[in-house]
Amino acid sequence: MEMYRIRAHHGLCTAFFKGKGYSDEFTDHMAAVIEKLNANPVILPVEKADEICRCCPNLENGVCISAEKVGLYDKEVLKMCGMSGEEPVKWLDFQKKVMEKIILAGRRREICGDCQWSSICDNTDIL
Repeated sequence: MEMYRIRAHHGLCTAFFKGKGYSDEFTDHMAAVIEKLNANPVILPVEKADEICRCCPNLENGVCISAEKVGLYDKEVLKMCGMSGEEPVKWLDFQKKVMEKIILAGRRREICGDCQWSSICDNTDIL
């Protein structure tokens, strides 16, 4: 069984993804990863570069150039979802926690309101 390592904060990014991103290569890759995740595999929420990051131009030598900032996003998502890092979970169960504990609770901006893509999330009705 294939298990994907997924940054915890990417639970938010995937919920709001609208085909926009750093580059065509990145957005195509992210769409493909989301399609795989929608099949509900087991994931390992992590606080480091993951499958989605693989095509990100901000990934240098396997590390995000904004590692400190996005690492805080990961920690907050895990905390708000009542999870510890690197605990295997089915993707749809993880997405449900993110939706209930963060998005529907109106807490997304507390985590990543300073993200460069935040306006996409602010202007998206996902309900």
